[in-house]
Amino acid sequence: MALKPEWLRVKAPQWQRVGTVKEILRDLGLNTVCEEASCPNIGECFQAGTATFLIMGPACTRACPYCDIDFEKKPQPLDPTEPDRLGEAVARLRLNHVVITSVNRDDLPDGGASQFVRCLEAVRRHAPQTTIEVLIPDLCGNWQALAVILSAAPEVLNHNTETVPRLYRRVRPQGQYGRSLEVLRQTRAQFPWVYTKSGIMVGLGETDAEVRAVMADLRDVDCDILTIGQYLQPSPKHLEVQEFITPAQFEAWRAYGESLGFLQVVASPLTRSSYHAGEVQQLMARYPRPH
Repeated sequence: MALKPEWLRVKAPQWQRVGTVKEILRDLGLNTVCEEASCPNIGECFQAGTATFLIMGPACTRACPYCDIDFEKKPQPLDPTEPDRLGEAVARLRLNHVVITSVNRDDLPDGGASQFVRCLEAVRRHAPQTTIEVLIPDLCGNWQALAVILSAAPEVLNHNTETVPRLYRRVRPQGQYGRSLEVLRQTRAQFPWVYTKSGIMVGLGETDAEVRAVMADLRDVDCDILTIGQYLQPSPKHLEVQEFITPAQFEAWRAYGESLGFLQVVASPLTRSSYHAGEVQQLMARYPRPH
């Protein structure tokens, strides 16, 4: 495999600020997807005092070969203290916008929907001015569980499509492309004031035409926000990178997405689904949706 190109180099963060965020997370016993999934932007985000909280983990019930989250450990019972600890962290970090995501918990009847709700409620208590984005799994197609999460009124519902349909069996073997689209369609149908968001990884062997087809499918279910980023291999045991996509190609996809009608397209080699997520507040101001 070729060496990483110049455009994938990450600026070294100011570790004093990173350390402060880590201290708060350790003090409250919280997990972040930034650390568990080896995100390349961890330094920049921690330096800015932001984090994407990973609840109900860190053990996952699925074994996606691109993901660095642990699937070999046995999932533990839900922790009733987790929501308040998360809410306190949001308040102590003074976040304007928070992203709450989770591992897949296919072992739970509702896929963990009730814990999402408890976390949303805790953030509202501790930091009522903070806007909330939930990045959820597909809940095995349990639309009642989805409605439970949405009834707690997150501003943004994010569910990643991850890759193109042809690669699902290899990249996301326990997922279903149609089911992921349906998460977004159901959200728009049931709760039209919620902003919907999805993300895909590239560099796994997809073609330009396949990426554009996924973008069109997402617009067909009225998805508002799209993120596109370069897949990076977390370790030798994970899927290999097939291609390093150029910044020019990312820019072409961004422009195409805007032509399709997305409210926002964030596309670059280092883009991840919650990278610069706080910018959604500006989008909400431009395109308000009264509840």
